[in-house]
Amino acid sequence: MTEEPFTDVVIRALTDVAPDIDPATIDPDADLAEQLDIDSMDFLNVIVAIHEQTGIEIPERDYGKLATLAGAVSYLAAAPRPTTPADA
Repeated sequence: MTEEPFTDVVIRALTDVAPDIDPATIDPDADLAEQLDIDSMDFLNVIVAIHEQTGIEIPERDYGKLATLAGAVSYLAAAPRPTTPADA
């Protein structure tokens, strides 16, 4: 899967948590919490929203890998996909 859908997923999660965010202003290599002025609880809500949209498990030890937009997209693109009964 290409990274583009994951960019959309992360942007959607960010704008769900902080609707005032202008996605066009996000620097993909800058820390999301700092540049968007979101706190740790908001960041956790972003992680939860990403999981809900993708089904990809994100363990707490990996949260730092999602600190930037580019990092989050790379992490999601490389993550194992969840299996569903239809996939089995």
